[in-house]
Amino acid sequence: MNNCESEYEELLHDLKDNNVFLDNKNGDEQLVNCMAKNMITVLSRKKRAAVLICIFSGTNGELRVILTRRSMNLSSHPGDVALPGGKMDEGDVDDSATALREAMEEIGLDPGLVRVVANLDPFISSNLLRVVPVVGLLLSRIQDFKPVLNPDEVDVIFDAPLEMFLQEGRHKCVEDEWQGKKYACHIFELETEQGNFVVGGLTASILIQAASIIYQRPPSFNLNLHDFSQLQLTLISPDLHENM
Repeated sequence: MNNCESEYEELLHDLKDNNVFLDNKNGDEQLVNCMAKNMITVLSRKKRAAVLICIFSGTNGELRVILTRRSMNLSSHPGDVALPGGKMDEGDVDDSATALREAMEEIGLDPGLVRVVANLDPFISSNLLRVVPVVGLLLSRIQDFKPVLNPDEVDVIFDAPLEMFLQEGRHKCVEDEWQGKKYACHIFELETEQGNFVVGGLTASILIQAASIIYQRPPSFNLNLHDFSQLQLTLISPDLHENM
């Protein structure tokens, strides 16, 4: 995506300045958040997952992110909006490999079209998986990416402006409770050519964090109440903290 090269380089520079360091394992430059790297090493592969935050430049130069709607045939979270991703396989060398493999399987996104630039802090899903968001930049024009959807996993693919996850206009917050503790459920409503969608739960929380880091500012809405993942992290056993 030649016309967006300078914007991507600026994004890469911003990520380097935001408490991230270079990891040159296997000769590949990859930005990895220090807390995420240390924490994930102590987790069982069976409880690890990764999602791909694939960013590209829209027609007006705005940063946009690829999203999907999960198939109604799935046993967990059918019909929910999600980022491409899933559980780590034995053959995955790291979280980036998991996210890229899942994106290829779900929407036909060739890993060669994505430049991985950062791994964000892990989140904890409702089924207690440790989920690592992997930030990647689409190296081609979005028009050159021809999605091939896996109907067993994905019903629809669409995209959204990343900045909307910092804005109050499309945001709602609903309080819920888990084992007597309250937490926030962030919800964003979006109208697209593919239809109307609601982005909530873990996906919304991940995109709030990603947008906050990339745009280097907090959301315009209130974040005083923890989301589910943050609530779970406060309950992590001392043994895990000692290994971080």
